[in-house]
Amino acid sequence: VGPVIHLSPAARSLFDEPLAIAVKGLGPRQDVMLRTSLRDERDELFQACARYKAGDDGTLDLSRCPALPGGSFSGLEPMGLLWALQPQKPFRRLVKRNVQSPFLLQLEVFEGHGDPPGRLLAEAQHERAFLRNGVRRIPVREGRIRATLFLPPGNGPFPGIIDLYGTGGGLPEYRACLLANYGFAVLALAYYSYEDLPKEMKEFHLEYFEEAVSYMLQHTQVKGPGIGLLGISKGGDLCVSMASFLKGIKATALINASVANVGAVLRYKDITIPPLGSNMKRMKVNKSGIADITDVLNNPLEGPDRQSFIPLEKAECHFLFIVGQDDHNWKSEFFAIEGSKHLQAHGKEKPEIICYPGAGHYIEPPFFPMCAASMHLLVGKPVIWGGEPKAHCKAQIDAWQQIQAFFHKHLTGKPSGTSSKL
Repeated sequence: VGPVIHLSPAARSLFDEPLAIAVKGLGPRQDVMLRTSLRDERDELFQACARYKAGDDGTLDLSRCPALPGGSFSGLEPMGLLWALQPQKPFRRLVKRNVQSPFLLQLEVFEGHGDPPGRLLAEAQHERAFLRNGVRRIPVREGRIRATLFLPPGNGPFPGIIDLYGTGGGLPEYRACLLANYGFAVLALAYYSYEDLPKEMKEFHLEYFEEAVSYMLQHTQVKGPGIGLLGISKGGDLCVSMASFLKGIKATALINASVANVGAVLRYKDITIPPLGSNMKRMKVNKSGIADITDVLNNPLEGPDRQSFIPLEKAECHFLFIVGQDDHNWKSEFFAIEGSKHLQAHGKEKPEIICYPGAGHYIEPPFFPMCAASMHLLVGKPVIWGGEPKAHCKAQIDAWQQIQAFFHKHLTGKPSGTSSKL
C-alpha cells in the first residue's frame, strides 16, 4: 500500500474552519512536495505548493513538520496550503460566488523536491463549504431591497446584522453566510451594480439602507431592539453613515473603512454629503503597471473636504474598527484614529480599535488567500492592496473572532464562547 493522505475533518469542512493535513506511509525522512489546487466558479485556477521531509516513521503531519524553503511558504504553517493559494493568472482574487456549493480542494503528494514535480504518490479531494447544515438562505426582494438573508438553524429570534461589501458591487454572500453559522441572522445587502439597482457609484440614498434596517427590525426571526452593521472598504463608510443617521443600530464593526464619505454623493432627506476629493496625480504606478493609490484621497480634516467627514457623533452605537496597518487602498489607521478622536471630542464612548501589522486591505474571513493586487473598478487598472501573506492570514483569523465577540457582547449582552487566537 502506498502513501495515504489523512484529512480531519475527512471529507468536508466549513471554509473558515481549520483543516488538519497529514500523509502516512512515506519512507523514513522522505522528501516530498505537497500541492493544493482549487478552481473558482469562473474556472480560475488557484494553487499552492510546499516542500516537506517526512518523519523517521514515514509520517508527515503538517501541524508538527515545518515546510522547507522553496515552495509557496516555509516554516510551521498547518494551514499554509490553504492561505497561500495563488491565482495562476495575475490580478485574480478568490471569492465565493455561489455559497450553496462548496469549493473542491484537490491535494496531491509528489516525490522529491524537483521542479517540475516528481512522481504522484497520493491524492485526495476535500469540500470546503460555506453553508452549514440547517442554515436557511432566503433571497429578499421586498420594496426596493435586493439582498439575501441567512438564518441560523434552530428557533430564533437571533441577533441581526446587515453586511456590506465594497466597490465591487453585486451581492457577495460568503461573509454573511459564514457569520450566520455562528448564530446571527445576517442580511447580505446589495447597493449597486446588481439587478435593478443603480449600475454605477454616482449617488446613494440612505433611505434605501433605512428600508433594509426596518426590514431586519420587523423580522420575527431578528432579536431587537437594535441590529449590528458590518462593512468593509466602501461598505464601511456606508455603515458609518447608517449608524450616524438611522435609528435602531446598536453595534457597528468596520473593516478598513473610511470615516469620510467616499466615491459617491450620499443623500438622506434634505442632507447631502459630497464625496471626499481626490487627486490622481498622487497615484504611483510601478514598472509592472500596478498602481498604489494610498495617497490619492484628500485629507477630510482640511478645507472643503471637511464636508465629507461623516458626523459619526450622531451615532448611538458601539464602534469596532478593524485596521490593516499595511492597507494600500487608503489610510485606514488614520481614519480609525480620527474617527475615535471625533467621537471622544463629542463626549462619546471611545471606539474599540484593533490594528494588525502586516495586514492589507481585504481582511476577509479566515483562510481566504491574501490578494496582493487586483483590478480596481474605479481606478481602471490593477492596484496593490498591501499585506504580507502570513501576517494577513493571522489577522483574518483573529479579526473574525473579534467581530463575533463584539456582536455577541453588544447585540445579546453575552460574551461569545471564543477567545482571541493572537
